Amino acid sequence: MVRVPTHRQPTHPSIILSEEFLEPMAITQTELAKAIHVPYQQINDLINHREAITPRIALRLAKFFRTSPDFWLNLQMRWELYCVQQQEGEEIEQIIPCNSIAIET
Repeated sequence: MVRVPTHRQPTHPSIILSEEFLEPMAITQTELAKAIHVPYQQINDLINHREAITPRIALRLAKFFRTSPDFWLNLQMRWELYCVQQQEGEEIEQIIPCNSIAIET
C-alpha cells in the first residue's frame, strides 16, 4: 500500500527527474529523449507537467538512470493520489467502510 503524505504535497515526478537527475548529471532534455528513444516533445511535456510518467517511460528512465521502474511509477502514483485526495477528500471521507455496515440476511 502506498502511503500518501498528508502533511505536505508530494514532489512532482518531473521535479525529481529535473532536479535530482538531469541537472546534476548535466543532461539536457534533448539528450535524454535521444538516449531513451522517445520524442523530445514527450520529455518536454513530462518536465512541464503536461504528461505523466507511464510504464513505458518508467522502464526507459529506469534503464537509463539505473533505477527501478517502480521508483518512477511510485512517484507518479503518489502525486496522482495526492491530487485526487485534495479534490475528492470530503466525499471520500463520507464513505462508510464495509466492516462497519451491518449486513442483513
